[in-house]
Amino acid sequence: MADTTSAEPRPASTPAEDGADGPSDVVVPAPSASTELVPTHPLHRTWSLWYDRPDRKTSQQDWAKNLKRVYDFNTVEDAWALFNNVAPASGLRVSSNYHLFVKGVEPSWEHDANRNGGKWVITLNKPRDKKQIDNVWMYTVLAIIGESFDQAEEICGAVCSARKKHDRVAVWTADASNEAHCKRIGHQLKEFCELPQDLSIGYQVHADCIKRNRSFTNRDRYTV
Repeated sequence: MADTTSAEPRPASTPAEDGADGPSDVVVPAPSASTELVPTHPLHRTWSLWYDRPDRKTSQQDWAKNLKRVYDFNTVEDAWALFNNVAPASGLRVSSNYHLFVKGVEPSWEHDANRNGGKWVITLNKPRDKKQIDNVWMYTVLAIIGESFDQAEEICGAVCSARKKHDRVAVWTADASNEAHCKRIGHQLKEFCELPQDLSIGYQVHADCIKRNRSFTNRDRYTV
C-alpha cells in the first residue's frame, strides 16, 4: 500500500464538470456498466471537492491559480467513492487544504455566497493521534452533506487545513450577523465531531479576513 502521508487526491469516478481540472496525477477510472445499474441515494445538494497545495507563501492571485476543483458529487455512493480513494485528512501534506463546498460556491472569502459570512474553526494541535483529525474531518463532511445542521441552508462548505504544528477544520456559513443561528451551528458542530464540551471553538468573520488578508489570526466574533 502506498504511503498516504504524501498522497494527492485521487477521485474514484467522474472528475469535476464544466472543464475544471484537478491535479495532473489524478486517476479517474471510468465507471463500470455494473455500477451504473445500482440504485443511488441522492443528496439534497451537489458538492464539489477542491484541493490546493501552495509550495510557498503565495499572493491571493497565486492561491487562486493553485486551487483546483477535483470532483463533484450528488449521491451518497459517489461521496463514499470519493473519500475512500483520496488521502485522509491526516495524509494531507503540510500547507495543503481540502475544500468541500456546495457546487457553484468557490472556497474564497470574496465569493458572493461567503462574503457576509464566517467560519467556525476547530484547531487540533500536534503531536496527537492521527485518527482525531481524520474523525473530525469525516464527521464534519457527513454532517454538511447530510444536511444535519438545523440551519443547513446556511452552510456553504468546510475546509481541512494541514499545518506544521496543528491541523484545522473550519465550517463556513453564509450569514455572520445572525448570532443565534451561528451559535447553534457551532454547538451542533461540537456535538457531531464529539468534541469535549469544555473545549471552546471560535467563529471568525470573513470580512475581517478580507480586511487583514489573514485567515485564522482574526478575533473571534462568537465562541461556544
